[in-house]
Amino acid sequence: MATGLENLRIYSLCSITLTHPKPKTRNQKPKTQNSKLETLNYVRSIKCLYLQKEKQMRFDIITVLPELLESPLNFSIIKRAKDKGLVNIELHNLRDFSKNKHRQVDDYPFGGKAGMVMMIEPIHDAINFLKSQRKYDEIIYTSPDGELFDQKIANELSLKKNILILCGHYKGIDHRIRENLITREISIGNYVLTGGEIAAAVMVDSIVRLLPDAISDETSALSDSFQDNLLAPPVYTRPAEFNGWKVPDILLSGNEAEIEKWKYEQSVLRTKNLRPDLLNDED
Repeated sequence: MATGLENLRIYSLCSITLTHPKPKTRNQKPKTQNSKLETLNYVRSIKCLYLQKEKQMRFDIITVLPELLESPLNFSIIKRAKDKGLVNIELHNLRDFSKNKHRQVDDYPFGGKAGMVMMIEPIHDAINFLKSQRKYDEIIYTSPDGELFDQKIANELSLKKNILILCGHYKGIDHRIRENLITREISIGNYVLTGGEIAAAVMVDSIVRLLPDAISDETSALSDSFQDNLLAPPVYTRPAEFNGWKVPDILLSGNEAEIEKWKYEQSVLRTKNLRPDLLNDED
C-alpha cells in the first residue's frame, strides 16, 4: 500500500500535461521517449491508487430527466467499464423526493424573473438521503457559472471513490443549496443547455475512460489530445426560510428598482470572484 508521500506524488501527476515536448529549434527532434515514460508512469501510479481503493468507483446522479442519461451511460466504454465492475452509475429521479402530489420540483423565483427555479426541499432531501448511504468525495452541481471542466479536472476526479452530481435545470437551483450542500460547481462551457444532464454525461464519460482497464490500451486515454459578460445573480424560491437559511430581505421587499440594483451588484460581484476572465473580455 502506498505511503502518504506516495499518494501525494500520485495526486501531483494529475496536473501533468501528457504531450510531446516541442522542439526548441527547427532541427531539434521532440523527446518522445521521455514523454512515453512519463505517460506510463502516470498510468502505473493511477492503477496503484485505484487498486488501493479496493472498491469500484461510484457516481450518483440526481436529475429530473433520468431517461436522457440512460443512453449515453449504457454504451461503449462506459458500458464495458460497468460490465467489468470498475464503476457503478446510479440515476435518481428528483421528482421521487417531491412532497407535491403532482411531483413538482420547480417554483417561481422571488424578486420576479422569467423562468422557474428548482425548489430547495426536494434537492435537500435527495442529497441528504444519498449522504446517509455513503460518504461523497465531491457533491457537484452542473452550472454555467462553475469552474470550466478540463482534462486536469477529469484526471483529478478519476482518483475519487464516490461522486454525487446534481443536474441543473430551468433557471437554476435555489441558491441556498449551492451555499450549503454543494462542494463544487462545474461548467462544460460558456453556453446554455436545456439541463445539466448532458454536462453530467460529458464529465462521467471523460472520468470513467481514465479508470484502469476501462480501455484495453491504458495509455490511449492519457494521450488524447453571456450577453453582458456577467454571471447571473443568486436565485431563490419558496420557502423564504428553510433550516435557518434565509432569502435576502431585498428580494421580499417588492421594491423593483432596488431589487434590480441588488441583482446587478451581485452579478458584478460574482463575476469578479468566479469568472474575472469574463470582465477582461470586455477590454
